[in-house]
Formats: sequence, structure tokens, C-alpha cells
Amino acid sequence: MSDNEVENSTSTIQNALRAIGWVSVGVGIAAAGLLLGNELRKRYRFNHRTPYDFYSNAEGVSEFGMGV
Repeated sequence: MSDNEVENSTSTIQNALRAIGWVSVGVGIAAAGLLLGNELRKRYRFNHRTPYDFYSNAEGVSEFGMGV
């Protein structure tokens, strides 16, 4: 192998590793965003409960609910 081929091979390997690193960083950021979004959604839904949420049988079709 000549020196030019060795440098080209090393450069290709470095570019591949750099691309793999950036992809893994992107996937990590996406996963963190999903976890954070899910947690914020849970907190929002928990803070905006209605009185009907406290009763297990408080559905619209149920005959036995609040005030019946």
C-alpha cells in the first residue's frame, strides 16, 4: 500500500466513525425528547383531572355513577 492509500483508508474510517457517532447522538437526543415529552404529558393529564376520574365506574354508559 502506498502512503496515499493508507491516508485515504484512515480518512474513510474516521468519517465512518464520525457519522456513527453523530447518528448515536441524534438517536439519544430523540429518545430523551420522547421520555421528556411523555413525562410532561403525564403531569399535564394528572393536573387536569376531573371529578369523574376518581371513580372507576364513572363512564358515560354506566348506570351507576355520581348522582344516580
